[in-house]
Amino acid sequence: MSEINGSNSEFPSTRSISSLISEEEAVLVTLDLVSATRRNLKFLRYVADSDWLHHPSTLIEAIRRYEELWMPLISDLTVGPNQRPPMILPPFDIEWVWYCHTLNPVHYKDYCKTRFSKVIGRATLFDEENEEYAVNRCREIWKKRYPNEAFENEVESQVCLEVEKKSADEEILMGEMRKQRGVYEKLFREPYMGEIVYLVAAKRRYKKFLQLVVMQQNDGDSDECSCVLVPTVDILLMWLTHQSYPTVYAADTKHMEDELLLRVVGPWDHSVKEEDIQETKKLWEATFDQPYEKAGGRLAADLRGGIAVQTSVYWVVSDSDVNIKYKSLHPRFLLEVCVFVRLRSHMDATQAEKTREFLRLRMFKCHKELKSDKPVWRFTPDSWQKAWHFYSEFGTKGVNLELRHPGNICFKGTGLLDNVSFSWVDLLRAPSLAFGSEVDQKIRVFTSITPPVQAPYLLKCVPDRVSDDSGAMVSDVMLKLNQYRPQEGRWLSRTVLDHAGRECFVVRLRVGGGFWRRGGERPEVVEWEDRIIEIREGPWSYVAGSTIGKAPDKVVGTAKPTEESNERKSWCFSTGDELTVQWEAAASTGALSLTLNTQNPDSLVKLFKGRKMQYEVSKEERKLRKTENEVEENGFVTVVRFSDENPNGKATALINWKLLAVELSPEEDAVFVLLLCLAILRSVSEMRKEDVGGLLVRRRLKEIKLGEKDWGSVILHPSNSCTTTTSSLSSPHLQPWYWNAKTVLGHDPRAEHTLNQPSFSVAEGDEKLYKRGIIS
Repeated sequence: MSEINGSNSEFPSTRSISSLISEEEAVLVTLDLVSATRRNLKFLRYVADSDWLHHPSTLIEAIRRYEELWMPLISDLTVGPNQRPPMILPPFDIEWVWYCHTLNPVHYKDYCKTRFSKVIGRATLFDEENEEYAVNRCREIWKKRYPNEAFENEVESQVCLEVEKKSADEEILMGEMRKQRGVYEKLFREPYMGEIVYLVAAKRRYKKFLQLVVMQQNDGDSDECSCVLVPTVDILLMWLTHQSYPTVYAADTKHMEDELLLRVVGPWDHSVKEEDIQETKKLWEATFDQPYEKAGGRLAADLRGGIAVQTSVYWVVSDSDVNIKYKSLHPRFLLEVCVFVRLRSHMDATQAEKTREFLRLRMFKCHKELKSDKPVWRFTPDSWQKAWHFYSEFGTKGVNLELRHPGNICFKGTGLLDNVSFSWVDLLRAPSLAFGSEVDQKIRVFTSITPPVQAPYLLKCVPDRVSDDSGAMVSDVMLKLNQYRPQEGRWLSRTVLDHAGRECFVVRLRVGGGFWRRGGERPEVVEWEDRIIEIREGPWSYVAGSTIGKAPDKVVGTAKPTEESNERKSWCFSTGDELTVQWEAAASTGALSLTLNTQNPDSLVKLFKGRKMQYEVSKEERKLRKTENEVEENGFVTVVRFSDENPNGKATALINWKLLAVELSPEEDAVFVLLLCLAILRSVSEMRKEDVGGLLVRRRLKEIKLGEKDWGSVILHPSNSCTTTTSSLSSPHLQPWYWNAKTVLGHDPRAEHTLNQPSFSVAEGDEKLYKRGIIS
C-alpha cells in the first residue's frame, strides 16, 4: 500500500506529474517551519493561559511599549548589508503585539517602511536555552537605553488607563490582538499538534496549498480559479507561523503574495460560503487526488463564519505526568482517525445500490464487537466522502475495512468479498500520516491519523475478596500456606483496573480486627478512627492456579478518619490534605457537601458536585444521546485546581464515587483521586445507612470480556452522529464514558449483591460484621 497519487481523468484541471514537480520546486520555504511552529505553539499556549495579558489596560500599555520603545530599538539594532535581526527577544507582552502585527503583512510592511524605511524581521530562535539568552541580552540592552522604563509590563490589570483617542495604527493593532486571542484554544490546542511527525506532515500539505495558489495565479482569470481558498487547521497553523517571520515570509512568497491575500481566508472571516469550501476541496482533490480534510486537518471555519465545532474528547498538552512514579500504572494513548471513501470512475451509485454491497469497519484489537456498516451506494466517484471519523487508543493496532454483500433467504449472514487493513504503525511511517488503498478494484479508501498522544487515565475499582492485616486474601489456601495460623484483621478489598483491564492498585478498607477460630472467637468491628483506607501499588500476587493472592507490599496512600457525626465525616490523607464530607439527611438528593483543605499553598483544589467544565453534558446532548438523568449527576464530582497559571480553575479529574470510577489527567495524582473517591463513598454510605456503592460485595464479579469493547478504546467524533447507519454506532461504549457511566462500566454492584449473593466462609466474617463496619 502506498500513498495515492496520480491523475484522474474526470478532472481536466488535474496536472501532470512533471508540472506538479516544477511548481513544488517553485514553492521554496526557507524557514525551518517545523521548529518555528513548535516554538509558536508553546508561545500561543502561554498567551492563552495568561489572563492578565488580555486586560485592556495591559494591552494599551503593551502597544505603547511596542511602538515607542521596542520598534525603535530593534530598528537601530537591525543593521548590516542583509539587515538580519539581532538574536534578542522582547518582553512577553511586546512579543504578543509584535506577533499579531506581523499577521497583517500589508500593514506591517507599510508601518515599518513609513517609520524606519525598512521591513524589520524577527530572529529565528527555536532553542529554549538560546531563547533565555536572547531575553537576558535584550534586558541588558533595554536597561541601558531605557533606564526609566521597566523591562516587564508593570501596569496593574485593575487600573483603567486614561487614553486619548487611539491612532489608526493602535486601532489596527488592538483589532489584530482581539482576532488572534482565541485562535489557539479553538483551533490549535490539540496536544498532537506539537508532535514532530504531525508538523512534518503539515508542512508538506502547506507547500501543496501554496502550489494551489501558484496554479491559480498561473491560470489567470479562468472560471475554475475564481474561488477563495479555505485552509484546514494544519495548513492555517503553518501559514500563520510563516507570516510571523515577515522578512522570510516576504522573500518566500514574493511571487504570490498578492494572490495569497486575495485568495486565502482565515477562520475570522465571516464571508466564507459553502461554495468556497466545496471549490477548495474540489481543486485540491483534482490536483492531488487525495481528500482535502484529514485527521488533525479539519476545516478551520464552519459555514456560519465562525470557528468549527470542537470534539467531545478532551485532551490537553501536559508538561509532565506525575503518575510516572507508579510503575504499575500504564499511560493511555489516543489518536484521531479519518477514513474517506470514493468509488472508481467506472462504478456509479446506481450500480452500487443494485449490488446492496456495504463497507464494514472493524478494529484489530480492544473493540472487536464494533461493526460499523456503510452502504456503497452512499459514495460517488465525483469526490472523496468522509465515511468514519473517530478517536482510538493506540492499543487497537489499526482498522480493517471489509467489502461485504448481504445474504439471502438461505444464508442470513453476510459474505466477505474483499478487505483492506490499515495499521497505526504503517500510517505513522507514511509521509503525511496517511495513505490509500483499493477494495475489490472498485472502491478507493484513504485513511489518515494523528500521532498518538497521552490521554487521561481511566481507572475503576472492582470488588474482590476480603483480606487480612498482612494483605493476604482470607482463604483456606492462604491458611494452609501459613501453616494454619489464623489470619488477623478483616479488610474489604477493591482491585483497581485501568482502561485495558490491567491490575494497577489494590485498595483496602479496614472493617474488623481479631481472629476467627472454631469455638466462638471471631473478628469484631473496629472503631471509626481505625477504619482507614489504604492503597497499595501493583497487582495481586496470586497463588499458582488460583484466584487467591496477596496484595502488594508497597503502600502509596492512606486516608484516616478524624471526625465522626451523623451528618459529617472528616479524613486526613497521607498527602497532607483533609477532606470533610457532609450529608443532610433531611435535604434533597443533592445534599452532599465536600470541603478539601490542601497543604500546597501554590495550588487550591476544589471539589464540585456533578460533571463540570469540559465534562459537562448539555441538555441538548442528554436528550439527543439519551444520557443519564439528574439523579445520576449526583454521583459525579469534578476536581478543579486553581493556580497562578489557571486562576479560573482547571478540571484535572472526574470522579463517579458511586461506581468507583475516575478519569484523571496526567498532571493529577492517581492515588489522591482514588482516596477522594473511596473516602466520599465510605462516608456517604455510613451517613445514609445504605450500601450506596456496593461496598458489601466481597467477590470479583464477572466483567465484560477483554477485547470485546474495552473502556474508552473507541470514541466517535460528533460528525458521525448524523451519518450513523448501524445500531452499534449508537452504543454508549462509543461515547465518553461519563455520558452513560452505569451502562459503560457494566453491572450494578448492588443489584448483583442482592440477587446473586455468593456463599462466604465463616472465616471471612458474617454479613453483620461488614454492615456494621460500612453502613452503621
